[in-house]
Amino acid sequence: MKSDQPYVARYADLPGDIQDKAKHLCWGYSQTDPVAKVERYAILRTLLGTVDETVFIGTNFSCDYGFNIHFNGFSFINNNCTILDSSPVNIGANVFLAPGVCLTCTGHALIAEQRRNGIITSAPITLAADVWLGANVVVRGGVTIGQGSIIGAGSIVTHDIPAGVVAVGNPCKVLRKVTEADRLAL
Repeated sequence: MKSDQPYVARYADLPGDIQDKAKHLCWGYSQTDPVAKVERYAILRTLLGTVDETVFIGTNFSCDYGFNIHFNGFSFINNNCTILDSSPVNIGANVFLAPGVCLTCTGHALIAEQRRNGIITSAPITLAADVWLGANVVVRGGVTIGQGSIIGAGSIVTHDIPAGVVAVGNPCKVLRKVTEADRLAL
């Protein structure tokens, strides 16, 4: 599960006790007063693989295991985000996830018999520094999104996205590059 390589497994062979612990910690995090920063950070430190006090995670956050989620500096994870981390999820510095984002390393077998028998797939996800995912974006396992890219709301990302672009849709496709013309005037 900690490997950067995709894999196939039986759901029953995955560590259920660790998943139960993660569910309990996510529940506790969502029940903690949003302004109780010390308590909330203590829960995140116990739950996540790599995190520091510059990471903000909103309410109703859920994950499968937690130990496979690695933040590499400041990130802002808005409310109702889900990370299914049966493989490593690496989140670069200055990443913004809007409400309802789902990062799912886990997939299911395409053959119905295998699905019934609990056969799953898993592959890592990497969000490079300065990535912004709009509301309700879904990122599938095996995807890397390049530095500074923006994924439009409601998109489903099924393949790698290069650095410095705006990408949208289902399946998500590059729309254009981010340019100086995008700079906001203050």
